[in-house]
Amino acid sequence: MKKLIIFIFSLIILPIFAYQVYMSDEYSYKESGDKLLFVVDFSNSMGEYLEHKTKANQVKEMIKKIIPEISPNTKIGMRVYGHTCNVFAFNACRSSELLVPLGLNNTSIINNSISRLRPRGMTPITYSLKQAVNKDLKNFDGIKHIILLTDGGENCDESPCDYAIELMKERRDIKIDVIAYDVKNSNDLDQLKCVADVTSAKFIQANTNAQLLHSMDELILPHKQVEALLYGME
Repeated sequence: MKKLIIFIFSLIILPIFAYQVYMSDEYSYKESGDKLLFVVDFSNSMGEYLEHKTKANQVKEMIKKIIPEISPNTKIGMRVYGHTCNVFAFNACRSSELLVPLGLNNTSIINNSISRLRPRGMTPITYSLKQAVNKDLKNFDGIKHIILLTDGGENCDESPCDYAIELMKERRDIKIDVIAYDVKNSNDLDQLKCVADVTSAKFIQANTNAQLLHSMDELILPHKQVEALLYGME
């Protein structure tokens, strides 16, 4: 009788607190067509030096190396955030721009566009993800992939984890891979890992330039996510 009660409890109560992430099929940015949007951090902290170069310049070099490896059938775009300096917090927390819309053969356009960027502002991760999902990827069918690269957590009074959970209640066509570059704060790491987990994507920590390049290469190689995680829901 006790086991029966526990079983019934699990059927009724767990769905309130649990959310099963979308289980993706195997994919490859190198071998097949896809939709891939980079969302890249150019906030003030990306101007810090790591291994004798700013993190921003390391990211630029990595992007130039990695994009030519992606299949020419993949539509690629890039959104950046934190790249403008604003006195007022409201504007700083909306410093996010679709630098290059999703399209084919965008390599040179992306490289030329990021070359002029300088790290300056805050880190509006959640706002940038909302813009990416609701605007940048709005008119594209099928599964859409975002690769979020950041060196810190949200600092605009929003939660990217909460947003990802709410997004997955309504959508099954978005995956958000996350590269946390030189992120030390455990709360920031938890938030970023949550974004990847609930969208059934990959979360990777990189603390050196070599690890950064390897992380991006790992994301564009074929892989298959098979794990579903539980997250508390209010």
